[in-house]
Amino acid sequence: MGLANILDYILLFFAGIILFYMVIVILTYSIMLFMAFHQLKKQSKLDKDELDDDYIDVIYSKPVSIIVPAYNEEAGVIDSIHSLLSLRYPQTELIVVNDGSTDATQQKVIEQFKMKKITKIIRDQLSTEPIIDIYQSVIHPNLLLVNKKNGGKADALNAGINVSRYPYFCSIDGDSILEETSLLRVMKPIILSNGEVIATGGNIRIANGSDIQLGSIFKTGLSNNFLVVMQVVEYLRAFLMGRIALSKFNLVLIISGAFSVFSKQWVIEAGGYSKHNIGEDMELVVKIHRLLKEKKLKKRIEFVPDPVCWTEAPQDLSTLRKQRRRWHQGLITSLWKHRKMTFNPKYGGIGMISFPYFWIVECLGPVIELGGYIYIVIAFFLGDIYYEIAILLALLFVVYGAIFSALSILLEAWSTNAFPKVRDVFRLIIVSLSEIFWYKPLTLFWRCEGLLHFILGKNVWGTMKRKGLSQKG
Repeated sequence: MGLANILDYILLFFAGIILFYMVIVILTYSIMLFMAFHQLKKQSKLDKDELDDDYIDVIYSKPVSIIVPAYNEEAGVIDSIHSLLSLRYPQTELIVVNDGSTDATQQKVIEQFKMKKITKIIRDQLSTEPIIDIYQSVIHPNLLLVNKKNGGKADALNAGINVSRYPYFCSIDGDSILEETSLLRVMKPIILSNGEVIATGGNIRIANGSDIQLGSIFKTGLSNNFLVVMQVVEYLRAFLMGRIALSKFNLVLIISGAFSVFSKQWVIEAGGYSKHNIGEDMELVVKIHRLLKEKKLKKRIEFVPDPVCWTEAPQDLSTLRKQRRRWHQGLITSLWKHRKMTFNPKYGGIGMISFPYFWIVECLGPVIELGGYIYIVIAFFLGDIYYEIAILLALLFVVYGAIFSALSILLEAWSTNAFPKVRDVFRLIIVSLSEIFWYKPLTLFWRCEGLLHFILGKNVWGTMKRKGLSQKG
């Protein structure tokens, strides 16, 4: 057998793996898209405003501590606090945790909300870096500022849990804002389930380009930044397709740390947020699932598509690269740490479906897809049968990268009407069709970098640049 024949076999072998992977992923995404459509169709028949009124009464609600970890968030933290103070929910306390910021985050909060230093008893249920002092607002008594030594986002959240007094807590990023009914709606599955649902996560949307003043969205809109618009498409696809379908069967492994609610009891029993995992939000969800399965308890963690948290997206390639590298590294770290759950019937659907899905599609998928892009380029130069394989592979990438995105945008426009202007919806679809030519290869490369960082043991968070949500992106 000559060298040319060996090369042929190798190329055909890799082509077979990539094609098989793409067909499996497209089938999986098709099922998820159908389920998301079915679920949203059922919800579209409900009068959500009327339902909000039914649950607003404090008798039927559960008090919630809202925890905002803030490290160098001077650009957006005031807007975020204003939005949280105006939430339509009967009983909340708001705890801003200044995690050793080196900018003016703490001073801005103290001045804006007239904070005074207080003495407060803290229950050390989770180990954290030392708390230096605690402030309380004179004009909003339910607003606290916890000033602590820097320990990272997970440590700040654990400190917030120790300070909190209510049985449920909501974690929200310091650069994010909530709509006034968001907390009420994300709490509904918990309120209605009588203890069966112990955590929920809301939908995340990108706020760059919207008109925001003092934490309220006056008008939604799209950013003029092409990179931000592409991220809007990506968020719509990820939240609408993946999480709705997985949530239906209690298979969600990720609810965004930007906006999620947990039962404090179960978080403390699971050991709180992990300080040494840069994907602390996924790690907590996986730990709770594992705890529940090992205790053989039937509890649920749900994603709720309706409640919306608006967040600031990176506006330059450097910041986006750090974010995506970190997200992927955090995902792999959690999967590896709890690898015994993979294909383990003891952990039910989480072990038999969620873990294999996240290993194959989310973790190793970027390596296979990036290999597919490289294969297409090589195959076009080799000609003959490789040329045909390259065309087939390119068509599958178009279906996977562009068609699903366009369908997700149309589904979002039909179900929630987040972008009421037809011009914006049209622009999103046009941008989504360009994804496979530039954005997809870039994000695949960054996610492969995250995999490499995991293998090399690099645990770097990376500095995120913020401009603040009150400015147009």
